[in-house]
Amino acid sequence: MTPHQRRAGVLLHPTALPGPGPVGTIGAAAHQWLELLGRQGIGAWQLLPLAPTDSTGSPYSSPSGSALNPALLDPEGLAASRTETPERRRAFRRWRRRERSWLRDHCRFMVLRRLHDGAPWWQWPAELAQRRPGALRRFDRAQAAALEAEALQQWHLQCQWQALQHTAREQGVQLIGDLPFYVAHDSADVWARPGLFSLGRGGALEEQSGVPPDYFSATGQLWGTPVYRWSRHLLSGFRWWLARLERQLELFDRVRLDHFRALQAYWSVPGGDATAEHGRWQLSPGWLLLGLLWLRCGLRGQLQAGRLRLIAEDLGVITPAVESLRDGFGLSGMKILQFAFDGDPANPYLPANIHGAAWVVYTGTHDNATSLGWWRQLDGEARGRVEAAVGAPVTAPGWQLLELALASPAELVIAPLQDLLELGDEARFNTPGTTGPNNWSWRLDRPIAALEGPLLGYGRLAAAAGRGGAGTGTGTAN
Repeated sequence: MTPHQRRAGVLLHPTALPGPGPVGTIGAAAHQWLELLGRQGIGAWQLLPLAPTDSTGSPYSSPSGSALNPALLDPEGLAASRTETPERRRAFRRWRRRERSWLRDHCRFMVLRRLHDGAPWWQWPAELAQRRPGALRRFDRAQAAALEAEALQQWHLQCQWQALQHTAREQGVQLIGDLPFYVAHDSADVWARPGLFSLGRGGALEEQSGVPPDYFSATGQLWGTPVYRWSRHLLSGFRWWLARLERQLELFDRVRLDHFRALQAYWSVPGGDATAEHGRWQLSPGWLLLGLLWLRCGLRGQLQAGRLRLIAEDLGVITPAVESLRDGFGLSGMKILQFAFDGDPANPYLPANIHGAAWVVYTGTHDNATSLGWWRQLDGEARGRVEAAVGAPVTAPGWQLLELALASPAELVIAPLQDLLELGDEARFNTPGTTGPNNWSWRLDRPIAALEGPLLGYGRLAAAAGRGGAGTGTGTAN
């Protein structure tokens, strides 16, 4: 098997890009960003999920997991593409038919949600909540114009994203996406296919997702999303899951699968519980699902060096069974350097304990403090361990962690842009377990051109570590 090219990349969500609107878009600044990465030999851009966000701004709990976030639509690009031609109209109709598996119900769900003032689907009138065919036909006729507008919005987003993919390929930059393992309870996905999820009467949660109690939380974490009825997925040949994964693999060159361990076994908590303490481990058919995906991608020529284009988010306490599933499909796992310096010489995140190429090494992620914020919180002993690892006094934590990462054997190194800009926790993107106004809201306060210096420095470090040429992206969308 030919290994992946060694690359260096940056983590930055498009909403953080500069621009005139309330959030960054996939318009001009995104293209400028890709061109900057390409010029400096930075071969990967990692993004968060592109789906619409929930009420807190989180893209990890979306009302529609396969749709694109309307907030990312570039209004200037939209104005330039307003000219309607018969060919564009035909292209829209072809795309609408091709994406029917998710698009029709996404449009219905978003229109119904507005008509019912944002109420969750299980509080809608019974005939619509239960998707009675006659009620849906009447709704489709009555709301034909609104449904068309919703579909057109997704079409324009798709066109703008495809233009961005074209720029990425020209610049030799891989686009790396992120897919949450679970989908939101109040989502088009669950409303459209309730039998695939653990729901009880009236759409209530029968079993919900989370993780068990551990050192960090005496009651565990409760996520409030329905777990899957895997037997139903198995009977359908995993049709919904495969369509979901294939949609993401059309949008991105590689996809990070969040909470990968749940493909082997998941923590299932009774739906009425307020904590995750009384859950239990249940097995998942991850081998079968990934095997089918591998076969389909192989037949379509969509593997990458013979491997699935997935990255396993395998953080936390990972069992040999989870490692076997990850390694059985040749997936890269994750290493976070901020987790490395607890004083345990066997800590798997220590640079000295990273062996082999099948890893993506991060200084930190969107859920961590910035490296400068992390350093400021460390006690003296932990600081001493970091300085011993870098072999010098720490004066620029993000950059010095980055040098450790680049020197590792990992195939891919990712640094959040905040670390390259040496920003503190005022620039932190998310604090897990909180819903404060600062989550998901950080944004660049300077134009893309002002990032030339830090990206030049990063590119030179990457080249010196054998991660120079960006190479060619391998996305399959067109």
